[in-house]
Amino acid sequence: MARIRVSTVIDAPPETVWDRIEDVGSHVQWMNDAEAIRFLTADHQGVGTRFECDTKVGPITLTDVMELTEWETARVMGVRHVGLVTGTGRFTLTDEPGGRTLFTWAEELRFPWWMGGPVGAAVGAVVLRRIWTKNLRNLRNLIEP
Repeated sequence: MARIRVSTVIDAPPETVWDRIEDVGSHVQWMNDAEAIRFLTADHQGVGTRFECDTKVGPITLTDVMELTEWETARVMGVRHVGLVTGTGRFTLTDEPGGRTLFTWAEELRFPWWMGGPVGAAVGAVVLRRIWTKNLRNLRNLIEP
């Protein structure tokens, strides 16, 4: 299992950061590894929302199927991965002094055998940590004045 955790401080309050991330379909604007998002449910927000995300990491392209499992406005957005890669993920927004937000992205992912299983997970964690650190930089740059 790959356990990945990245975070950044954004110079904006949690409500402002949430306004930017609550539109799940817009995540492709700041996630370098997300190429397209298609909703599988009528609802596009809140617990129970399901969607497919076309994901590309280097030469590997797959469709990640996810379901929102947590939704606490300006605090937490959680997902369960139910496609080829399985596991859970969570965005946590923590109020910081000076009207800032600590944005933390944590995931626990299991890779299928054809992606190397546990060995693939170890390598994948290193690669995804780098990509997601850049993603958070992209998000910060979209939000900060």
